[in-house]
Amino acid sequence: MREILLSALGAAFAVWAILVAAMSLFQPSFIFFPSREIMATPTQAGLVYEPLEIRTEDGVRLSGWYVPAAGARLTVLFLHGNAGNISHRLIALHALHGLGLAVLILDYRGYGESSGSPSEEGTYRDALAAWEYLTRTLGIAADRIVLFGESLGGAVATWLATRERPAGLILESSFTTMRELAGHFYPWFPARWLLRVDYPTIERLSRVRCPVLVIHSPDDEIVPFEHGERLFAAAPGHKQFVKRQGGHNDAFLAGTEVLLAGIERFITSIQDGGPDRDQEDRGEDRGSVLDRVRASQ
Repeated sequence: MREILLSALGAAFAVWAILVAAMSLFQPSFIFFPSREIMATPTQAGLVYEPLEIRTEDGVRLSGWYVPAAGARLTVLFLHGNAGNISHRLIALHALHGLGLAVLILDYRGYGESSGSPSEEGTYRDALAAWEYLTRTLGIAADRIVLFGESLGGAVATWLATRERPAGLILESSFTTMRELAGHFYPWFPARWLLRVDYPTIERLSRVRCPVLVIHSPDDEIVPFEHGERLFAAAPGHKQFVKRQGGHNDAFLAGTEVLLAGIERFITSIQDGGPDRDQEDRGEDRGSVLDRVRASQ
């Protein structure tokens, strides 16, 4: 009996060791889930857009879209999450455009029609290339650009906000660090110590010097709500928090009244110079916001 038990334990340890080795060797496959197929374009969402090709400093070709807005209040640089591609963010583009915002969205290397393969350092280079396109090629002033980071894109946007000085930073369903998130998903594996990818959002956020909006849902099944609360606590200066509804990928599908009202309030505060106090937006004055979005449809 003892030999059978030892044999079973040995087999279980061998499987565990193989899984640990796989996680260590194939980390990008556990973090980045790109899709190459472009399902639709902004045209299908009723938006006029310009297809973009942006080159990074290391020669990677990035594909993106620029959606202008007549008399744009501000311009949003939209940095998406770790799955899919820009064609899966059309609802978000439409909603932001409805708030009177121009939007530039791009696919990281390895996503959509962009060349290369995804990596942490690569996403930083890609975001910087998009920023330089906005500020140098299009001539948009830094204080007219808002960074919008969705999930993993929040970590990328935070990194960019420590290098540049945007008008504001929006973190939607983002995490504190990739290591902490990995520990949440893989508690029985030494994921925290094996990861070569970190995305230390919370540490970098403390060095950001622009207004910050944190958006998170208590029902987020991927990034625990606690991550959003801790990011909000770490953000210095003028900051706001929106407790939205729905799951991780439902930001612009569930409870949009609260979400859009929160973004509207944040954009307005930036344009007005920003109140020097923390705020939590629960959707006040939502009617005028929805009217603006519907009018753009």
